[in-house]
Amino acid sequence: MVIVGAGPAGLAAAVYGASEGLDVLVLETHSPGGQAGSSSRIENYLGFPTGISGNELAGRAYVQAQKFGARMLLAKANRLTCERKPYAVELNDGARISGRTIVIATGANYRKLPLENLSHFEGAGIYYGATLVEAQLCTGEEVIVVGGANSAGQAAVFLSESTKQVYLLVRGPGLTDTMSRYLIRRIEQTVNIMLLTHTEIVGLEGADHLEHVTWRNNETGETERKNITHVFLMTGAEPNTGWLNRCLALDEKGFIRSTRIR
Repeated sequence: MVIVGAGPAGLAAAVYGASEGLDVLVLETHSPGGQAGSSSRIENYLGFPTGISGNELAGRAYVQAQKFGARMLLAKANRLTCERKPYAVELNDGARISGRTIVIATGANYRKLPLENLSHFEGAGIYYGATLVEAQLCTGEEVIVVGGANSAGQAAVFLSESTKQVYLLVRGPGLTDTMSRYLIRRIEQTVNIMLLTHTEIVGLEGADHLEHVTWRNNETGETERKNITHVFLMTGAEPNTGWLNRCLALDEKGFIRSTRIR
């Protein structure tokens, strides 16, 4: 069994497959954990009632998969070949790895704000995960979290424990349609989290590190410039399915269809 991707789904497949005696190989481009690996605290994962960091969850899953004999190879899947069986995954160097079963758990790529100088501040004030490392960088400061889904809510709650103020920016009218109710309650009960609806970042300024952020209320058109040096972008991601080489049916957004369309 060849598993492409070592996020929670891929690692779970590795544990279950290897524990049943299958010869399991996991392909991962970077490191185990996927997007969940950068989550500061996950509280709705089965078996962890008090919560667990994404990094710790990924680490435990990786050790468990290894315990049952699963192997991991750091390599990028470039193309899926499905002209004949067994199917095979072609790597960047041209090598092909075939398997009786191929599990696709490639996750997604982070969505980014349409700002020209965004890349200049990535890792220098712009972050795509809120872990203890990032939290220590902004202790006692004002920070911005962008996004209205669970990852944004988790980040806002976690950062509120060590920062002076968390501004939670969403482009829509609220959180009800995009975030779990337990997180919405947490945000409402946390005095140093301010929810700003219909709001988006329109400007980033700084030299080697982010120094100022400008946001705009899209209902009123009003802008505000703040001396903020840390912004956490939790705006979702695009499915990483471009390498599938038309072997599977995708929907209009690029996600793999899981049901048959008549």
